[in-house]
Amino acid sequence: MIRNYLKIAWRNLIKNKGITTINTIGLSLGIGCFILIALFVTDELSFDQFHKKADHIYRINSDILFGGTEIHMAVSSDPMGATLKKDYPEVEEYTRIYASEGSRLIRKGTELIEEFSVAYVDSTFFNVFTFPALKGNPKTALQDPNTIVISEKAAIKYFGSVDQAMGEILEVNSNGKTLFKVTAVIKDMPKNSHFHLDFLISMANVNYDFGNYLSHNFHTYIVLKEGTDYKEFTTNFKEVVAKYLLPQMSQYMEVKSMEDIEASGNKIEYSLVPLKDIHLHSSQSIELSANGSIKYVYIFSAVALFILLIACTNFMNLTTARSSGRAKEVGIRKVLGTEKKSLIFQFLSESTLVVVIAHSIAILFVFISLDWFNNIAGKEISIKALLQPQFLIFLILLPFVVGPLAGIYPAFFLSKFQPITVLKGNLAKGMNKNTLRNFLVIFQFTTSIVLIIGTIVVYQQLKHIQTTDVGFNKDQVLIVENSNLPDETRKSLKSEITQLTEIKSASFAGYIPVSKSARSDTTFSTEIVATAENGFNMQYWRADYEYIETMGMEIMAGRNFSRSFGTDSTAIILNEKAVALTGFKNPIGKKLYKSMENNEKTIYTIIGVVKNFNFESLRQDVGPLSLRLGDNSWRTAYRFNTTDVEGFISKIQKKYEAASPEISFTYSFLDDSFLNMYRQEKRIGTIALIFTVLAVIIAALGLFGLATYIAEQRTKEIGIRKVLGASTTIIVKILSKDFIKLIVFAFLIATPIAWWFMSSWLRDFAFRIQLNWWVFALTGIITLLIAVLTLSFQTIKAAITNPINSLKTE
Repeated sequence: MIRNYLKIAWRNLIKNKGITTINTIGLSLGIGCFILIALFVTDELSFDQFHKKADHIYRINSDILFGGTEIHMAVSSDPMGATLKKDYPEVEEYTRIYASEGSRLIRKGTELIEEFSVAYVDSTFFNVFTFPALKGNPKTALQDPNTIVISEKAAIKYFGSVDQAMGEILEVNSNGKTLFKVTAVIKDMPKNSHFHLDFLISMANVNYDFGNYLSHNFHTYIVLKEGTDYKEFTTNFKEVVAKYLLPQMSQYMEVKSMEDIEASGNKIEYSLVPLKDIHLHSSQSIELSANGSIKYVYIFSAVALFILLIACTNFMNLTTARSSGRAKEVGIRKVLGTEKKSLIFQFLSESTLVVVIAHSIAILFVFISLDWFNNIAGKEISIKALLQPQFLIFLILLPFVVGPLAGIYPAFFLSKFQPITVLKGNLAKGMNKNTLRNFLVIFQFTTSIVLIIGTIVVYQQLKHIQTTDVGFNKDQVLIVENSNLPDETRKSLKSEITQLTEIKSASFAGYIPVSKSARSDTTFSTEIVATAENGFNMQYWRADYEYIETMGMEIMAGRNFSRSFGTDSTAIILNEKAVALTGFKNPIGKKLYKSMENNEKTIYTIIGVVKNFNFESLRQDVGPLSLRLGDNSWRTAYRFNTTDVEGFISKIQKKYEAASPEISFTYSFLDDSFLNMYRQEKRIGTIALIFTVLAVIIAALGLFGLATYIAEQRTKEIGIRKVLGASTTIIVKILSKDFIKLIVFAFLIATPIAWWFMSSWLRDFAFRIQLNWWVFALTGIITLLIAVLTLSFQTIKAAITNPINSLKTE
């Protein structure tokens, strides 16, 4: 029986090649897009799931509000983990990652290679996280100083193989040379980990003032015993703050209790974030790597579902549009005794067969486009992901879900024809009304309009980011990493390169105004006795005499640092936000006090005010910041002016390589570093654009199907109107009028939906565009043009048909 259904279905598909082709193309695109987005979403949801203790691992976050400055960090103090384990039996284990010292130069033969995936970790690291070892015992590998665990990739890169790496010595350079013994080699950390490290160095080698509860520089993870409610456990942090932080705070300022601090509008809070939630739900500063966003998972999941539904809607419209060709078949089969359920099964078999064919093409489409999609999405999804048991089951079941979904309405629609009515030729009475199909077309174009508006807004915001005044000049600034050069070499190189005609200015710029650069948050007070009322936090950057000029910043009041003033060693320059926190109406010459241990103070004199500049992403407001005279020569910034950028870079590279031939020359441009902060938004915008175009194409196919159906239904009417003298233009208008109404109705529904979604998305940015009316108007015009172009072929074809032929068909 089933074989017979499939044979009949195949013959009908072959008979109507045009409609079958359009159906197959639409479904293939819809299913292909659905699978690609499903791979993307599955990958995003899989982060950190592979750890054996993943359900019990939590990271400690810090949320501090002091003196009007609010900071949310993914780090905590160095003793926090040990304190929690000591005081609370619910804590089974803890470990820390210290990655604040940036990149390291690692020797390979005569060459020093800069590596960025380097961090110090506790010996308990592998008691918490699951990273399988290829050689050695990682649980004991980092107990001693001068030991290092490396990844498989690093072992092959530096020693040729995993076996040869074990027990060898690795030279790591940072302000001096240190030799480390390779005590274990682990598999490369999975791509779906929220951090990726190739070199794990014993925490015993960190040069740090340990024991300071007020200094937050360590990513700290704890393992809670099974059955512990982590939200309830979070309440213990109040006790930790009162017991450990408060005594240390009293050494820096006059404070008696946490109630005093909170009464002044300040707070010091800690929270736990589940390991599995970090990638999609954490947006703290100082993350170990760029995280995703659960918002985009929701958005793309909805887009995937909508595109699939649009494709299924196309099938319904195109199938019912060809209903007149199947009406007599249904009538004859009913007269011959075929039951309604058999007809339904027959039509469902046809739709499932089309979907199976489309599904096969879609998988081929995914296979061909996956590398391209990975490049756009910043992913490394392998085609093997399709063969994972869970995803494979999903792929197998998909056509048998989509097939009935796409075919259920046409099956019931066609099987409901009354045989006597259709055999008499009066098909209209044997058919249902067009309400459902109209609704489906409205749904298609509502979705398409929302996607078009969303894509335009995303690109507008990205353009706004690129063109907005961020308070410094990010163009034509070369950043050279030189943290591992001897101090005298750095200074001589800077002096020599400054003589080049292309150079306008040069500065030692360890602190640069983009995320992931060096940061230093410090407490100041406006009075010599610091209290919760007069104290505040702000960024505290070291800068040389040329820093402000090189970064293209603007002095609003006072002056820059100058070699003519010997007192500038205790001078400080504030940004406008910091001045507002001090409350000084005329800040020049006023004193600020930096708290030291045992209530000792360093006194700074304000000599200048620099215009606010965005030193973090435009998602955040400008925070308070200070500049003091100091050395931060691990990075040099060169402001240049030349059109021959490659030649200019080549000149500088030669000078650096001549000064230190074994160290690789590493550089970047400040404007590129700035745009990298918005790499995720750019990727999302590109993905949205691609799927929007595909959704519009699929929706246009659906509109073509409805136009075909309406033209067939109104063949006799068209013939009569032409006989009575109606022109082609009038007939085209008559046939298009109903479609235009549907598009306008879809636009009216889509506009508030798109406004709400994009307003919500824009709220993530402190500096954002306004949603302009013309975006919605332009989208409406674009949608109407697409609809008119889609309709033109079918309506003009119907309008120019010989009326004699039209009347004969009826």
